[in-house]
Amino acid sequence: MKLPRNLDGETLVRALGAKLGYERTRQTGSHIRLTTQRSGKHSITVPAHSPLRVGTLGKILEQVGTHFEISRDELLQILFG
Repeated sequence: MKLPRNLDGETLVRALGAKLGYERTRQTGSHIRLTTQRSGKHSITVPAHSPLRVGTLGKILEQVGTHFEISRDELLQILFG
């Protein structure tokens, strides 16, 4: 599955919260810090940019996928499928 090219940070934050239990823990400027307790504690930072750069999105998905031990394609299906 290809990475979405027009995804903004707020949409990604909502999807991660609804599907994987991430919660906003703080925001500094345009960067939102999210934390989940599922499968152990994990925190990531998502820029609230529109749209997210493909490389930035890919790195965020890689980190989340590694934490949950799922592939990028499986993660995209969970979040946006």
